[in-house]
Amino acid sequence: MVRMSVRTFLVKAKQNLQQTLKNNGEASFVIGNESADLDSITSAIVYGYIQTSTLESMRAQKFYIPVTNIPASDLSLRPELTALLKHAAISPSDLITLDDLESIPLNLSKSSWTLVDHNALQGALGQHYRASVTGCIDHHDDEHHVPSTAEPRLITKSGSCSSLVANHCRDVWDVVASSSSAIGAALGQSSDGLTDDAAFTTTWDAQLAKLGLGSVLIDTVNMTAEHKVTEHDKKAVRYLEARINASPRVGKGYDRDRFFTEINDAKSDVDSLSVRDVLRKDYKQWSEGGIELGVTSVVKPIAWLEKKAEKGVVDESVKFAKSRGLKLFAIMTAFTNESGEFARQLLLIALEGGKVKEAAERFSKQCTEELKLQNDSVQLASRDGVAWIQCWEQKNLAASRKRVAPLLREAMR
Repeated sequence: MVRMSVRTFLVKAKQNLQQTLKNNGEASFVIGNESADLDSITSAIVYGYIQTSTLESMRAQKFYIPVTNIPASDLSLRPELTALLKHAAISPSDLITLDDLESIPLNLSKSSWTLVDHNALQGALGQHYRASVTGCIDHHDDEHHVPSTAEPRLITKSGSCSSLVANHCRDVWDVVASSSSAIGAALGQSSDGLTDDAAFTTTWDAQLAKLGLGSVLIDTVNMTAEHKVTEHDKKAVRYLEARINASPRVGKGYDRDRFFTEINDAKSDVDSLSVRDVLRKDYKQWSEGGIELGVTSVVKPIAWLEKKAEKGVVDESVKFAKSRGLKLFAIMTAFTNESGEFARQLLLIALEGGKVKEAAERFSKQCTEELKLQNDSVQLASRDGVAWIQCWEQKNLAASRKRVAPLLREAMR
């Protein structure tokens, strides 16, 4: 069976999308969530690549088009993405973004959507295509928007969605890997001295495995975060590392700790970004009870944001929230403190009184015990323009946005 590299797949998938839009045809998409973190992006690529590489898809010339759920201009906010993609010989410009979809609704006669790393299609795409969701693999709380007839419909807890994708695709991946032959160094890619078919295909499988593995390691802190790591993650890491080590080219010199450190250091390097860019780098938004909620994740403490912002973090947050039409805005920080320990903070801002302020107060009352919230002593230069604000140290380190966002949304109902 003919195979292609990951980069060739992305190039051909983009070409297929362009032609399909031009001809008002049918398309199958795989799309991650709107924060477009590593897990969302790589889950879509891995799933799309494997499903496109099956004999059935090849015969039908069917592509599962992986969509990165942000504009192309936002890719530069993710240095960890560039660091990881190079391990698969691809660059951010190879990705298919919202810009490639052109206008919404899309110029398509029919479309199907597989969700990865979320289970409710949000925003403009959700308004038009929520009923066209036909598959889902996710590790967040089930919002019950994906129909029971979806295939796959895999929504369960794991440290990383990429783990669930790798495990789900494993059997198909094994068939693809065992029955394939290379098409050569597509698009000018060199074989680097590897000329036999197996050398090509094992290299491509190893590159794909590194994409998935990079996300798993980041999400589980190199498999050391006991509150996050599940059997799904352990199984996936064993499989993905076996795929890496099966390649003479990629497996040679592979070291998990070194690989993790490289990607993690890139993720933590946000010093060159503006405060606005830091706030929109890993951001999600929901509408609940007539209130717009935004939650951003930041890898630096609130004090760092306060110092970096010209007029303080509250001023920057208010401007950011207003630009997104938000009434409630939360900043969740996750960082290593001066003692070398992992720490979390939560800053919650209500921009209006009435039911918005009441929702914030209800969250504070209902969730302080579960999240182990303690008032933070961080000094904020200004609290102007807000109806209610509170900053906490979050001692429940296991509760990431996957848990905090549903709690906020529940308080808004």
